Amino acid sequence: MHRIRYLIQKEFRQIVRDKTILLMMTVLPIIQLIVLASAASNEVKDVQVVIVDKDQSEISRTITNKVNANDWFTLLATTFDQDAAFAYMQSGDADVILEIPKDFEQRFYRGEAPQMQMLVNAINGQQATVGSGYLSSLIADVNQDILIDEPRLLSTTNGRQSATIVSNNWYNPELKYPHFMAPGILAELTALLVIILSAMNVVKEREVGTIEQINVTPIKKWEFILGKLVPFLCVGLVLLTMGLITSKIVFGIPIRGSMFLVFGYGIINIICVLGLGLLISNFAETQQQAIFVAFFFVMIFILMCGLFTPIESMPVWAQKLTIPNPLAHFISVTRKVLLKGSGFMDVKWEFIYTISLAIIFNTFAIWSYKKQQ
Repeated sequence: MHRIRYLIQKEFRQIVRDKTILLMMTVLPIIQLIVLASAASNEVKDVQVVIVDKDQSEISRTITNKVNANDWFTLLATTFDQDAAFAYMQSGDADVILEIPKDFEQRFYRGEAPQMQMLVNAINGQQATVGSGYLSSLIADVNQDILIDEPRLLSTTNGRQSATIVSNNWYNPELKYPHFMAPGILAELTALLVIILSAMNVVKEREVGTIEQINVTPIKKWEFILGKLVPFLCVGLVLLTMGLITSKIVFGIPIRGSMFLVFGYGIINIICVLGLGLLISNFAETQQQAIFVAFFFVMIFILMCGLFTPIESMPVWAQKLTIPNPLAHFISVTRKVLLKGSGFMDVKWEFIYTISLAIIFNTFAIWSYKKQQ
């Protein structure tokens, strides 16, 4: 135990002396969290709409006015000419073209169920899908309002009024994307910074020559890895704590679950990613190599962690590959506990997967460390 204690003291002294690490522990994560949580959003705003109004009726004017008044849309133009509307889309200015055909209102009041045409610029798939959904919902609301204001129209629909769906958003009722993104970005920053710092650690000692002095001592391999792991575990917990405080103060994220559960899982996850970082560091010859290899895993972890793309929307094979992704489990736990107030039984599988990964990564880190006496 004395040897491990001296190793931990040595690592803490190196961390305190290194101004770069101190900066990465304090200022940079806070700036990244604030910027990314504010900027990273799946919310679609400012959908550019052109309306081709060939009907010039009360209903078409109502639809136009609602589009113009809605915060989600920007009405670029209202025209009679379809070619003029196509010019807007061809130039990339328009996201959606809504064409209201001639005699639309007359056919509607006769109960003939007339159709409108919606042309969507699908180069940006998310803008197209969400924007057209917004516009379809607005048109459905107009249709519902007309049926309510004109009871006589019910006779043309066999006396049945169309069903009304009332949505109730749980856990994030105001649909604030910072509340959704901040816990995920916090988990991402904590895990990724710890991976990079630990991946560079052993290589740095090898480059400056201090690793040779350690190798001639009677320190066992597992003691060496444990001595490296504990200080960076403390670094990760400091990052997690500062990130939670910042998220609460700046974004006002709700904390509905147990903080003991968050930090308990955080310790396990940090130990897991530290094992991976130390494993990378054992095989790398230079810090540059360690950074490149670490970024290889970092990019895979980010793209397949569910932060920006729901895991359920991925192909089945990709969903399977998220199981050995500690970042995906960290994001899942933080969102479930902080936003939903989930308990241990709700996140037990994340604990099981992460504990298994922690054992595997750290075992290989100990095995791969080459100690020559």
